[in-house]
Amino acid sequence: MQVLAGLESFLYLISSVMLFPVVAGLVLLTFWVLLYLGSFLREYLDRRQGVSTPLARYREELAATLEKTTEKINLDIAVERLLQTSELARIKSLDMIRFVIRVGPALGLMGTLIPMGVSLSSLAQGDMPKMAGSMVTAFTTVVVGLACSVAAYLISLVKEKWVRADMREMEYLTELLLREHMGGPTPLALATEENDHALS
Repeated sequence: MQVLAGLESFLYLISSVMLFPVVAGLVLLTFWVLLYLGSFLREYLDRRQGVSTPLARYREELAATLEKTTEKINLDIAVERLLQTSELARIKSLDMIRFVIRVGPALGLMGTLIPMGVSLSSLAQGDMPKMAGSMVTAFTTVVVGLACSVAAYLISLVKEKWVRADMREMEYLTELLLREHMGGPTPLALATEENDHALS
């Protein structure tokens, strides 16, 4: 029984020590969501005006790659590598927002259960003010964690659509500029030729 009591005391000590990192993590998570929300609104306004910063950056990188690559044999390989790297970067841009979606509720739950243990211990000792303070901390942390997760999820719904749209435009732009650079027919020329053939 003494061994069991010692193990329980050790686990209680670990959970008590983890309360500060959990609360600090929730505070940092809240500040990050607020900052990310500001950049999200800025990007939303830019896209409403038809401006996509990642797409413009990719266009510049693609033009530089086409000018830098002198051998036409390796041109398609270099362009394909640039396209895959840029698409991977766009996908990775969603990693942090997905991290917040999953970690927010977990931190909120941990921030609830840890003070609940302290609250029950205070109740057993008859310390009502300490119990009330622990309950306030417990409910506050779960609300903040869930709020961060919900906000991140709503942002991710829109961001994923933007990423898919950017990747589609990157692929189209790559094929268009590559054909123009190599002297082949562009997709627009091919479409015009098909329409003329259909009309004749």
